Amino acid sequence: MTTINKNEALKRLTSLENEAKELRNIINAPVKITDRIKTFSDVLAVAGRKKEEFEEMPGETADECAYRKLKLIAEVYNEGEVLDSMNTNQYKYYPYFKIVPSGFGLSCDYYDDWFSLSVVGVRLCFKSSELAIDAGKKFTDIYATFLINKQ
Repeated sequence: MTTINKNEALKRLTSLENEAKELRNIINAPVKITDRIKTFSDVLAVAGRKKEEFEEMPGETADECAYRKLKLIAEVYNEGEVLDSMNTNQYKYYPYFKIVPSGFGLSCDYYDDWFSLSVVGVRLCFKSSELAIDAGKKFTDIYATFLINKQ
């Protein structure tokens, strides 16, 4: 071990404390929900739910089962924030899909016109466009089952 004087020791200690502070910030930094969710299994894990709860039940159609899954997806992505269906000042977002002869896909076109039209229930809405787009891309198969009963 090399011998260092008090000033060098204090300098080194300060440097280590700064590095430790940076490492704590990295460790404690919030992880975005879009980074945590890759699959429906991730949604179940975050929600503390079991896969069996979201299997098709007797007498239930595939689109009804998909609806239950999509409600949970929106709930997890919104991190517990309940969107107010009556609050017109609160923006709400949902994935928009186009059905074309070659298949079913997410449309990320943006429009700057606004009009009132109810096409999905608030339970399937997201608190940001980023969340809606991410969910639409990751769960296209579940949306396809829900919207066009594609299995």
